[in-house]
Amino acid sequence: MTHPTHLPLPSRSARRQPGVRPETIVPHPGTIQLGQEISAAQARKIAEQQARDELIRSLGIPTSPDRLMDEFARHLAEVTGMLYGFVNIFLGEQTFVGLHNPPPDSGHLVVPRTMRLDHGWCPAVMERRKALPLPDVHASPRFSGNYVADSVGIRSYFGSPLIHGETGIALGTVCTIDPEARALSDARRLLDAVKASGAEILHALTSGAPAH
Repeated sequence: MTHPTHLPLPSRSARRQPGVRPETIVPHPGTIQLGQEISAAQARKIAEQQARDELIRSLGIPTSPDRLMDEFARHLAEVTGMLYGFVNIFLGEQTFVGLHNPPPDSGHLVVPRTMRLDHGWCPAVMERRKALPLPDVHASPRFSGNYVADSVGIRSYFGSPLIHGETGIALGTVCTIDPEARALSDARRLLDAVKASGAEILHALTSGAPAH
């Protein structure tokens, strides 16, 4: 199998899938109304999203399905043995510019390209700014009650943030999920694989050249 980082990196326009128009940055949900008071936490999140949007624009990071990012997502699913792989950029909603789903006839749900900002476990990764291993999401009360766990039937999650080195801004996450729980003894290997892929993906997203 050809490793994604060995692929030649085509131009931004060439990498977008046919029929998919480049998207503009999606406004942050819950726009504050004139005269409405906001908390310090809300103000911080709004400022973080604005800084993220500006950095995404300036770096030319894809905001729609991207062939190379799909290859990274597929490779991540393969090396971890998980059914799903994601390269997730946080815009007005979680946007999977890289996505690997199981085959349509597998009997497993095909995940769409976007998800609300309060769904799944990637928002927790963004908040804590470090990797999150959940070999069994139901082993942790904090992470067990989750829309993705209930609607998609997911039992394991491994995710890592994509943090831009020069600015410290978290662009999104790379993660993998599966309907089967994983052994605790295998959690370190799986998390290391996700973090290693995340480093390569971040390089490809921000440098305009393949990672090595």
